[in-house]
Amino acid sequence: MAGLNKILLIGNAGRDAELRYLASGTPQAQFSLAVNNRRKNQQTGDWEEQTEWFNIVVWGDTAERISQYITKGKQVFVEGRVQTRTWEDDQGQKHYRTEVIAQSIQLLGGPRDQAGDEWSNGGSSRSRGAGFEPAYDRPRGGAAREDIDVDDLPFE
Repeated sequence: MAGLNKILLIGNAGRDAELRYLASGTPQAQFSLAVNNRRKNQQTGDWEEQTEWFNIVVWGDTAERISQYITKGKQVFVEGRVQTRTWEDDQGQKHYRTEVIAQSIQLLGGPRDQAGDEWSNGGSSRSRGAGFEPAYDRPRGGAAREDIDVDDLPFE
């Protein structure tokens, strides 16, 4: 039977991405991602904000690229898979860590926040890969109109 392990998250980086290199020379970046959810409290009727935290792990060339851009508070879209690791420490105590192994990362926000930057570990046709050029440097979706200031648009 086939299975599916896929997660899509939009949230804010809880800390700057940390880049490190394994003994093999493979780059790895890690950061935490806060995903907020609003719900109505059943007893009081007040709206409450819930925050769920995710540990994001990125490998390879993508790790090197995103480590320069993922900073605390930056809004990010992450596509990947969930993985749980287990290990024993020196005292024999078992530890568990659940992580999201990112396959694609896209920065969100306005043009000044580098919106549209996307990196991918896969062969997706929408990823920019090693030949990355920021999308916010060029107009999207047709000819630009001179009578409309792009910064005034609620989307882009």
